Amino acid sequence: MQRPDYLTAENPNLTVRLDHYEIQNVLVAFIRMAIDRINFRFSTNDLYFYRLLGTGNGQTFTTKDADVRRWVILTVWPNMAAANNFNSHKITLRWRKNAAAVGTLFLAPISSKGTWRKRQPFGDPTPRRWDGPVLSITRARIKARLWRKFQAEVPPVSKSLHASAGLLTAFGIGEAPIGLQGTVSIWHSNKALTEFAQRKHEHREVISKTHELDWYREELFARFAVIAVEGSLNGVALAAVIPVE
Repeated sequence: MQRPDYLTAENPNLTVRLDHYEIQNVLVAFIRMAIDRINFRFSTNDLYFYRLLGTGNGQTFTTKDADVRRWVILTVWPNMAAANNFNSHKITLRWRKNAAAVGTLFLAPISSKGTWRKRQPFGDPTPRRWDGPVLSITRARIKARLWRKFQAEVPPVSKSLHASAGLLTAFGIGEAPIGLQGTVSIWHSNKALTEFAQRKHEHREVISKTHELDWYREELFARFAVIAVEGSLNGVALAAVIPVE
């Protein structure tokens, strides 16, 4: 059950937090993934939504990209203060103890369409103008019989994505190696993301096939304003490449 202020556009302070961990001990990370799925259920009343996610390096956005040394924790909070307080939570502290590097992005929803496990994890924001850097999350549950075909369509889009002007970085995310496909991409501006989404032939072709083949059981597309950053990603300080005010 989602809280009323979570389902509507009446909570302009809703804050999404994405923690990216480059870890030292892979076994410890797998153990933490299993244990923290339970720990999150009893973590704090302020937490609206959470997901512990594996990642891929983003080269092809297929299962070949899986990177067991990089993990993501995605959380949704009622406001920035609650999101910041997660820094001192025992879950965060345990992950950081096993981390060689940590990158954290604080996000405000700009738009969100679709569902994630039958929920609206980022509320129902009223689309608004944002001229600063943006982060995009896509997530889909692909029908089992269409998984191989879907995977074959992804690499051309990935190549087009990485050649796009305004892309700062991109990587894959997933709750499972097969069937649950997701991406995170960070852009210099909302305009740059829109240019890729609406005008790149490869992306438009996949969208067309999505409608034609109906290969998703569930899908979600969301955009966020990047409002604050901490730490590093891929060895680069986030503050150096993402110009937030």
